Amino acid sequence: MWKLGIIGGSGLYDIPGVEGAWRTVDTPWGSPSDQLFEGALHGVDLVFLPRHGRGHRLSPTHVNYRANIDALKRAGCTDVLSLSACGSFREDLAPGTFVLVDQYVDRTFAREKSFFGQGLVAHVSMAHPVCPRLSALAASAARAAGAPVREGGTYLAMEGPQFSTLAESKLYRSWGMDVIGMTGMPEAKLAREAELPYACVAMVTDYDCWREESEAVSVANVLEVLHANAAKAKALVAHLVETLAQTPRAPSPIDACLDHALITAPDARDPALVAKLDAVAGRVLKR
Repeated sequence: MWKLGIIGGSGLYDIPGVEGAWRTVDTPWGSPSDQLFEGALHGVDLVFLPRHGRGHRLSPTHVNYRANIDALKRAGCTDVLSLSACGSFREDLAPGTFVLVDQYVDRTFAREKSFFGQGLVAHVSMAHPVCPRLSALAASAARAAGAPVREGGTYLAMEGPQFSTLAESKLYRSWGMDVIGMTGMPEAKLAREAELPYACVAMVTDYDCWREESEAVSVANVLEVLHANAAKAKALVAHLVETLAQTPRAPSPIDACLDHALITAPDARDPALVAKLDAVAGRVLKR
């Protein structure tokens, strides 16, 4: 059975037919961005989490990514869909395009990026950081919602909260990056550590600032396109859930990616860290 966690804007849960309630979830990593809104649509259980909190209270740097992923895992989610705004480095990825990200370059530096560390070391593979099954389903749902779709793209994760300088934007474009955002990492890394298949729909709002013949990115421009994308994002979720309701969930290799990732010997593990990992890694730690 699917139980889909959805991380996105503060109004994404307001979809016709979804009824539910807000629930506070405590985690050993601190408080998540907000309460979880738990509901259902077409018989599929859904858990919505506003990434920046209702009212957009948290900057990208101050989002507690570990608490967010732990809370979704603790709530029983089997898969996680991320929807987020991004800038484009390509003429053919115009504002309004929905990009199904399949690779990342992580340039963030002020965030906790792992559940593991001193006392319990683990290394998970990030060669293919998203779930191809969930990404393909999300792409089909985006098309059904009427959005222009690009399947595959590399997401440059920057620290923010400021937008890029012109030199940075041109550098990232020369690297072959497709889109740029501030929230994709470490969210995708932590989802993998939590054995949660993860897909990201990056919704293009602007051309960053490399395209000098157009106005440099501004909050006003971003908000204008964000509002235009909001209805399509909600429709995407509705179409995706309708498909999930008709598609039995088969096991994914990501469901067991910690099987060979824990390096620290059992008798050398820090009991306090082991206790904090009860939701994220309880499956393997209890063996």
